[in-house]
Amino acid sequence: MELNRIKEVLDEKGIKQTWLAEKLGKSFSSINAYACNRQQPSLEMLFEIAKILQVDVIELIDNRKKDGQ
Repeated sequence: MELNRIKEVLDEKGIKQTWLAEKLGKSFSSINAYACNRQQPSLEMLFEIAKILQVDVIELIDNRKKDGQ
């Protein structure tokens, strides 16, 4: 079961985890753990990630497709 969509959003935008890690001042391993759902970011971190990726925070946590599938 997916708990967040960080990896999918990064892939959709063509953004590398290393870039996001640098922007957040976090280690690559931390971002990779979030992206692979081994660890969940805090709510504050989710909002920061959404801001950097220029998406609504709901896009990072809602597994339903936008087209209603």
